[in-house]
Amino acid sequence: MPFLIDQATEKFIREHRVARLATVDDNAQPTIVPICYAFEGESFFSPIDEKPKSVAGGSLKRVRNISGNSRVAMVIDDYSEDWSSLAYVLVIGEAEILEPRSGNTEHARAVELLREKYPQYRSMAIDDRPIIRITPVRIKSWTPRDKGKHT
Repeated sequence: MPFLIDQATEKFIREHRVARLATVDDNAQPTIVPICYAFEGESFFSPIDEKPKSVAGGSLKRVRNISGNSRVAMVIDDYSEDWSSLAYVLVIGEAEILEPRSGNTEHARAVELLREKYPQYRSMAIDDRPIIRITPVRIKSWTPRDKGKHT
């Protein structure tokens, strides 16, 4: 069943280019990293791409954390010195690692969405790498103009 969000929140999500993904390890120690993502209306997708990393993709802290605890949080935000322009969308969800195996149509669709949004991924082999899928359980949006309105 798709997660329903209002049009303004969906537009905010689709127009932004970076989010911060929070995961926790087996000792409840948090990790937060900036991520690129694509949203297709029901799920968010973030690749384990080829940008330089200190360990192999499957050994990344966020991947290990998701394998042990699928509960995640993600924030997409606007910051400005003019605080009347602040805004954010907070996503609480369940994450899963999609492996690039033959016939995995969801992985293939995620690759397509990510390459549409980020031209840099067109020359990267993200089709051969894992992708994180985040399925929202709750989405909350906020701006000063909302005066406490939550989605």
